[in-house]
Amino acid sequence: MNSESRQTIDSHYTQALGLTEPWRVSGVTLDTNATTVDIEVIYDGSHAPCPECGKECHIRDARESRRWRHLDMMQFVTTIHAKTPRTGCPEHGVKSIPVPWADEHSRFTLLFERFAVEVLQAAASVSQAQSLLHLSWEAVQRIKERAVERGLSRRNESDIILHVGIDEKSFLKGHRYATLATDLDAGRVLDVVENRTLESAKKVLKMAVSKRQLPYVEAGAMDMWEPFMKAWAEQFPYAPIVHDRFHVAAYLGKAVDAVRKQEHRLLKKEGDNTLTGAKYLFLKDTKHHTAEEKKRFQILMNDELKVGRAWTLKEAFRHFWEYVNVGSAETFFKHWYFRATHSRLKPMVDVAKMMKRHLDGLLAYCRHQISNAVTEGLNSKIQSIKSAARGFRSFEHYRIAILFGCGKLDMMP
Repeated sequence: MNSESRQTIDSHYTQALGLTEPWRVSGVTLDTNATTVDIEVIYDGSHAPCPECGKECHIRDARESRRWRHLDMMQFVTTIHAKTPRTGCPEHGVKSIPVPWADEHSRFTLLFERFAVEVLQAAASVSQAQSLLHLSWEAVQRIKERAVERGLSRRNESDIILHVGIDEKSFLKGHRYATLATDLDAGRVLDVVENRTLESAKKVLKMAVSKRQLPYVEAGAMDMWEPFMKAWAEQFPYAPIVHDRFHVAAYLGKAVDAVRKQEHRLLKKEGDNTLTGAKYLFLKDTKHHTAEEKKRFQILMNDELKVGRAWTLKEAFRHFWEYVNVGSAETFFKHWYFRATHSRLKPMVDVAKMMKRHLDGLLAYCRHQISNAVTEGLNSKIQSIKSAARGFRSFEHYRIAILFGCGKLDMMP
């Protein structure tokens, strides 16, 4: 190839990469067998601004040649090679100047990272993205980590967070948990930490809400888990706790099932199989009963079984959430509590007493009308992420995956 053709090619790639003087392409190597394009870039100047102070300084020397993966050109894997110049600043010493095509410490160009983030967002898993990008698992994971770091650094502290949800999520088998904090209004995960202890709850709340955002928080939705409540009271002493209606419904549902189990055992001893196979008739919402299930459920309710009374108590409590006046809600609770504690159904009595101990958190729902429904929805998305990944090598990888998929972060380079 003659020098004129070489210059034309170098000029073409200089423009294709969007380089401006004194950066320019000095050579291009095309390997058709390996389907690769290697582009040599040089800094053709004697001065450059100091990266610290911006003062124009002499180029002292250059670092060893580095390489950056770029977007494929015509299905050819493209790599940029360059020796990064170093300035000799009288005030700040020897400093490497930034390259215009990549972030510091990255081995990928900005355009490639942007493309990789888009692929990761569309792909079902890191492994699938790895295959599409022709990169190692570790390289793809690092791009994902950098995207989350970028997004968290851009998260605007001036954003007003009014309602925070705090909940637990299983991480690994064997009772390994993570605690996550969510923005209930924006429908996003704010952060995740390992374990579900008092310390982990304190940590996630501090990570989730900055000092500047603290005064704006109006309330927090959570379960009646003591560590969560203590952590909240310490971090937000002025903001009330709202006990999540879905967790309350779960407690009542478990109590109904406990009554059913006890009654079923007693009936079976007498040779009565009335409640055999009836578990989900009382656990499932009656709106979702089939015609056959509706018929059998009505027969069981007409039999005046203990489980029927327990189910009626559970259903009656649904009306509590309709009140907007605290006084009216408290009056309703007193009447319901009397019925529950005089039902002679121990599981229902125990749940009623637990609810009374946390009555302030239940009544707070009247004022704030928040629940962890958003958090539960995010939990479902997290479960999908977890299933697609088929497990995580570390908790930090789990956290990155959650924030990448559920953090609503601005992650593009």
